[in-house]
Amino acid sequence: MNTLMALSIAGAAISAQALAMAAWNLSRYRVPRMGGAVSGGGPLVSICIPARNEQANIEACVRGLLAQTHANVEVLVYDDQSTDETPRILERLEREDPRVRRVATHALPQGWNGKQHACWRMAQAAKGEFFLFTDADVRFEPGAVARSLAAIASPDAKQRQKGLVSTFPRQITATLPEHLVVPMIFFILFSYLPFVRMQNSLDPSASAGCGQFLFVAREAYFAAGTHEAFRDSMHDGIKLPRLVRKAGFATDLFDATDVVSCRMYFGWRSTWRGFAKNAYEGLGSVGLLVFLTLMHLVGHVLPWVLVVMGLAGVSTQAGGDVSRWWWLVALLACAIQVVQRAMLASRLQTSMLGAMLHPMGVLMMTAIQWHSFVLHLRGKRSWRGRDASGNVAPA
Repeated sequence: MNTLMALSIAGAAISAQALAMAAWNLSRYRVPRMGGAVSGGGPLVSICIPARNEQANIEACVRGLLAQTHANVEVLVYDDQSTDETPRILERLEREDPRVRRVATHALPQGWNGKQHACWRMAQAAKGEFFLFTDADVRFEPGAVARSLAAIASPDAKQRQKGLVSTFPRQITATLPEHLVVPMIFFILFSYLPFVRMQNSLDPSASAGCGQFLFVAREAYFAAGTHEAFRDSMHDGIKLPRLVRKAGFATDLFDATDVVSCRMYFGWRSTWRGFAKNAYEGLGSVGLLVFLTLMHLVGHVLPWVLVVMGLAGVSTQAGGDVSRWWWLVALLACAIQVVQRAMLASRLQTSMLGAMLHPMGVLMMTAIQWHSFVLHLRGKRSWRGRDASGNVAPA
């Protein structure tokens, strides 16, 4: 077997594995079965929103939460030393609806990430039986909280109590960098995490969550050590589900694509910096970073290079038949990738353009992951003017 044929087969095999895993996982990523609607009663849900210079987002976020069909909510907001109009907007919202409550701001302690400190402060003040930790740029349809309650109320496959459920909001993208990079969240999640293992075990490494939407029972949250247990982290979506599992509670993901949405970033610079702050932390090890890099380059980029080589007339000494076959196998690998990305885009309502430009997205995400690793080594990861431990980051 010549080298080009071997590379083509490797690319097709890796692509087929990702497609099969994604299809299997999508079948297990479900909308929970809803019980009877509860408008004024039911458990109190404390919704916690950290806000630092969120004048463009905070009002729409809060109003969406106040309009929930499960109306027994309190909306807590921690104004993290905003210098824009966020405080004035919150004052007005608080006057309009008693369910809105600002939590007193404190100086950020040394060694704390700003978001984790804000969430910890709100949890201390929260009165609810359940907490929803979310971000100001997330938008909510009226059924979002009710669906979360239904998801956490249903036991896992082994009839264990769920302590935390999470969902990945529908990701809204508008510029080319956003189209390419943001949907890669779903590609990586659905291609590599076996949902059946997540739903049938308490293994912390089999957990997943999204920091934009973490719905956790009070009991499980405090048993897990609260946000204080990962005070210097920038990846609560990974850390909190793992700690909840270590505390003996099950966690799961549920589908809320139609009731929760978010536009995370705006343009190239925002997208790159936003993912670089925690892309390496989300992987957790150099070994996994190297493994994914090799898998992605061989399985999801090289087949496209081979197809271009075939179109350009590159041949091998083995003769025309072998040359044609390696090119066809590489073409098959590319087709498998497009099918997978189109399937994910259709189900999760993400960018179809990003799906069609899959290898470009893979290359960009790989570059961001390695850049994030370098920033981690240098202690230079930062977001919203602070590094991972809360210190003011250099401009």
